Amino acid sequence: MGFKSALLLSAAASAAAEKVHGVVVFSRHGDRTTKWYGSQQLTSLGAEQNFQVGGDYRARYLESDSEHQIVGISEDEYVPSQVFASAPDQGILMNTATAFLQGLYPPLSDIAPALATQTLNNGTNSTSPLDGYQYVLLQGVDDSSPNTIWIKGDDDCPGYAESSKAFQKSDVFMQRDYETRNFYEGFYDILADDVYNIEPEDLTYANAYSIFDLINVARIHNESSAALNVSDEDFLRLRTLADSAELGKNWNQSEPDRSIGAETLSGAILAKLNETVTSEGKLKFSLLAGSYDTFLAFFGLSGLLDVSKDFYGLPGYASTMAFELYADGDSEDFPAEDDLRVRFLFKNGTAGELQTFPLFGTGDDTLSYATFVDKMNDQAITGVSTWCDRCQSATDFCAAYDNESTNSQGDKDSGKGGMSNAVAGVIGAMVTLGVVAVVGGVAFVLMKNKKQRSVAAAAEKSSIHSGSVDVKA
Repeated sequence: MGFKSALLLSAAASAAAEKVHGVVVFSRHGDRTTKWYGSQQLTSLGAEQNFQVGGDYRARYLESDSEHQIVGISEDEYVPSQVFASAPDQGILMNTATAFLQGLYPPLSDIAPALATQTLNNGTNSTSPLDGYQYVLLQGVDDSSPNTIWIKGDDDCPGYAESSKAFQKSDVFMQRDYETRNFYEGFYDILADDVYNIEPEDLTYANAYSIFDLINVARIHNESSAALNVSDEDFLRLRTLADSAELGKNWNQSEPDRSIGAETLSGAILAKLNETVTSEGKLKFSLLAGSYDTFLAFFGLSGLLDVSKDFYGLPGYASTMAFELYADGDSEDFPAEDDLRVRFLFKNGTAGELQTFPLFGTGDDTLSYATFVDKMNDQAITGVSTWCDRCQSATDFCAAYDNESTNSQGDKDSGKGGMSNAVAGVIGAMVTLGVVAVVGGVAFVLMKNKKQRSVAAAAEKSSIHSGSVDVKA
């Protein structure tokens, strides 16, 4: 055997010398209508994007020829006990999760025809409708449920809103606002033809994301829009300004309330990984669907801004981040907790592969499970009462927690200390408490959009960073 061949075999053996036991994924929605009118909907292109990304995760974690296949997961036929999926009870996010799940478990006729057809005792064949379409259970969380905080912890949170608005009083904001007045004023004639209720005074840095979003959506979907005349240079500047404005609203190390959404998401991620550990791998794949603001807050909270300037940019449509629980070695038995490790992966939009990045400034691409839990606990909200207190929220469910922190037992489940199994059970109860279960069998017409446009991204020559290569934010 040649030296080169030996090296290749050694590398292959090394790559195979680990087993994945569970994954938690957080996904952004795909392409949508503009947010300006407050009733945005997932488009057919957006559904297709989430479906495609779900297929990418299928290829990595479900297919038998993947070195990252989750141990014991059903490759073709959906098994409810193995998969958890949840999204806020909002059309755009429910449809996002549904499209992703259909990419994860496509119709049986596409992947396992034998499972789509059964032979009855009388000799006739019974074929599943819709080509064996698989109805994957999706938990929709109503706004009135306390479980809504785990995915959208910045909604109905006055503490977050106040801290986020404080960004507009900062010196950085005021300087950018002053320096970009003339730039934004130049877009009024372009937008006025398409947006009936936009006024000249709306064209400022305070609306950086909304202005970018209006032009971006028009460039994708409206072939007669004046937005198509916006130069690539100006469009890039709109994008990087929107990047900086949204990051400023959702992250500031000295203003922790701006990252509340990421703190509650951290609690949810811990809970689902803990469920995989305590069930010895019975729960294998968890999906949570949310928004870009939570991504940005998590990038800041977990130290990713120091890893790459790309994380200063808005995550593209259908972006995902994954937390992979694995152990070294070839054994398919569920390992001892001390042998478990966690790696963080990020995929920006639909292009490219999942990439591994180090968290919490450790410089390590993977962490022991115990270290990961400790680091996450340092930043996670793990109890509803803590969220209610931090947010000073007036939501109905917070009334039940008003006196919890001062009762005789204390608020043992809401602090930022170590997460016990009891705490994880409370968070894990979002699958049963206050949750409306809906079947993820929403019909989708996943039409291909022939006019996808892209603009190469680069860092703006200022303190604004943008490394995101997907402009469809």
